[in-house]
Amino acid sequence: MTAVISLVLFDMDDVLSHYDRSARVNHLSALSGQAPETVHQAIWGSGLEDRADAGCISDEAYLKTMGDLLGCRISREDWLVSRRASISPNMEVLALATALAVRHRVAVLTNNCRMVSDHIQFLNPAVAELFGHRIYSSASLGAAKPAAAVYLRCLDRLGASASETLFVDDLETNVAGAISAGLHGHVFTGAASLSAELRRLDLL
Repeated sequence: MTAVISLVLFDMDDVLSHYDRSARVNHLSALSGQAPETVHQAIWGSGLEDRADAGCISDEAYLKTMGDLLGCRISREDWLVSRRASISPNMEVLALATALAVRHRVAVLTNNCRMVSDHIQFLNPAVAELFGHRIYSSASLGAAKPAAAVYLRCLDRLGASASETLFVDDLETNVAGAISAGLHGHVFTGAASLSAELRRLDLL
């Protein structure tokens, strides 16, 4: 017996969009004059990105700390331009989400700082157009995937039930976290396998 799904909750990076981390790093490298390896360390190796994703620091503190690590000022505009450079829409998956939206609710839950959801129209207009206000950054929910709290807080905002929600993410650990929180899960490996799963669940 297949599950009755009323909401499909998508990850953004590497699902709805292709994510080119090197493009983001190279932009900040050129801006700061630091080597790409130094930029990568400042964002991910230092734990700064994880803290921002979990909502542990404000956007202002995030940008200041990044600037301190890179030895230059990083403005909000600088960050947004570098982040936009890393994003390109996955048109095949967006087409599936568009078809789903005819009969079912769709939304986005992404591990990102608040600036991503606050400026989604600039960063990712294709996703903004389809999902509207139903785009949630983990930071705005005070926890990051795969913590159970982030899924449940997102569903509370959406007024949705975990048992009637399918969560789609490219990382197995995030899907496992969703399943532990009571959602259904699908590990994204490509549009073809996602389409097959959606059809198996009678969503398309």
